[in-house]
Amino acid sequence: MENTTAPGTPPAYRRVLLKISGEALMGPQGYGLHPPTVARVASQVQAVHALGVEVCMVIGGGNIFRGLQGSAQGMERTTADYMGMLATVMNALAMQASLEGLGVHTRVISAIPMDQICEPYIRRRAVRHLEKKRVCIFAAGTGNPYFTTDTAAVLRASEMACEAIFKGTKVDGVYDTDPVGNPNAKRYETVTYDDVLQQNLKVMDASAIALARDNRLPIIVFSLDDADGLDGILAGRGRFTRVQV
Repeated sequence: MENTTAPGTPPAYRRVLLKISGEALMGPQGYGLHPPTVARVASQVQAVHALGVEVCMVIGGGNIFRGLQGSAQGMERTTADYMGMLATVMNALAMQASLEGLGVHTRVISAIPMDQICEPYIRRRAVRHLEKKRVCIFAAGTGNPYFTTDTAAVLRASEMACEAIFKGTKVDGVYDTDPVGNPNAKRYETVTYDDVLQQNLKVMDASAIALARDNRLPIIVFSLDDADGLDGILAGRGRFTRVQV
């Protein structure tokens, strides 16, 4: 079943966090950043921002370096995770450049201080940026190893008092099995946090789901290629899965 809210419906939320993976920015490439893909995501964020929605973002770093893979290849885990955090900063800067090219005022805010290129994370300052209608891109995860950018996204969304997390992926929701390998996979319209944890559904890691559940923060999983775009998903159109209590 597809969500069919009429076009022109106002957004359901006033402040949201958009979480996308680093891999989503690779486009058809196997590595790195694909500028047209970055520009396409930025244009969707611009469309939502133009509706008056306050937007913050967390972008993964798997298109450049993934800490778990580095650790699996013999690298010390803490070092590998810090390298992954630096990759998220590179992606955040690329997204900032694309958004500001569209006239959207943006701040990159890093959990690891690097004052020459971005702001350090200070919660009250970040909230003020959102109130001034600037898009905040949170980089470097939580600033600590052993935590994923999924957990960082839920943490920042909670700190910013966001009303929902929108997770943009390559598929149009949450399935009981991988829809790429199984054409008969079942897509959920809604699913509970507990079901995600108990069935090990691939939404976010367990720490992130538990934190979202504890803060009653809904997660909307959608495809970045959805024809309605992020603004349509935000208004309730298109195909998506809502993770909730």
